[in-house]
Amino acid sequence: MFDPKAQKPPRPKIVVSPKSSPGKAAMMPNPIPSQDMIRERAYELFESRGRESGQDKQDWLRAEQEILKRER
Repeated sequence: MFDPKAQKPPRPKIVVSPKSSPGKAAMMPNPIPSQDMIRERAYELFESRGRESGQDKQDWLRAEQEILKRER
């Protein structure tokens, strides 16, 4: 017989993955360049200036801007 006060068992959560073509992954552009890429370019800029210290911040910012432009 049916007991209205009885609790129903919890329903399992069903996860459905989106349909996609096998072998084709969605490529999303990475809006944030890796720090390694920026570090390498900043070092190149540092070397191109004759390894003169004191402009580390400017080298980093320029490298970051160049890489962001390149990735767009």
